[in-house]
Amino acid sequence: MSQPCITRDALVQFITRLDAAFGRPGRLFLIGESTHLYEGWRAWTRQIEFTADVSMADRREFSGIVAALRADLGVAVFDESPADVIPLPDGFEDRARPVRGPSASESSAPPVTHLTLHHFDPYSVCLRYIARGDEPDYHLVLTYVEHGWVTLDEMNERLEVLLPRFTSETIQQDSAEFRRKYKGLMQMARAVRPGTTHRPTAV
Repeated sequence: MSQPCITRDALVQFITRLDAAFGRPGRLFLIGESTHLYEGWRAWTRQIEFTADVSMADRREFSGIVAALRADLGVAVFDESPADVIPLPDGFEDRARPVRGPSASESSAPPVTHLTLHHFDPYSVCLRYIARGDEPDYHLVLTYVEHGWVTLDEMNERLEVLLPRFTSETIQQDSAEFRRKYKGLMQMARAVRPGTTHRPTAV
C-alpha cells in the first residue's frame, strides 16, 4: 500500500511538532522533494526528506521523536544527509539557504522556537540525486536548475573537484559510474522541461 500524499501543511505540521517535542537547539535541513514542496514547486510528495544537526548527546532522543511522529502522522520520513552517500563539495555549509515563507503574503518560516530551519546546500543535494540517477532524481535536479538554485556550469565545476574524491572517501559510487549518470542528466536537460515526478513508497 502506498503512503498518503504529504502537502505543505503536513510538512509544516511535522516541523513544528518536531521542534516542540525536541525542545532543544539544533539545525534542521530540508532536502529534495521536501524543499520543493515547501517552496511551492510541487503540490505534494510521498515522503519527508531532511537531515538534522543536533548534539551527539541528543541524537538518540531526537531519532526517537522522529520515529514517533512518523508513526503518528502515518507518513514516510527519511533522515539522511547527502554526506551519507557522497563526499560533500567544499563550501557546502555556506550554501545552505534559510527556510522562509514561499510568498510575499507569508514572509515567515514555520513557527519554531528551538530548531533553526534551512534548505541543505542545493549543489550537494543535486550531486547526491545524480549518484542514485533514476528519472525522478533527474527531474528533481532539473527543478533546482529551473528555479535558479543551481546552474549547470557551476555544477560542472564542482563535479570536477569532487570526482577524484569518490574512490578515496566513499564506497557508494565510483567516478566512472557517476560520470555515466551525469551524462544522462545533461542529455535530459537539453531534451525536456523538468516535470513533477513522484517516487512510490511502500508502507
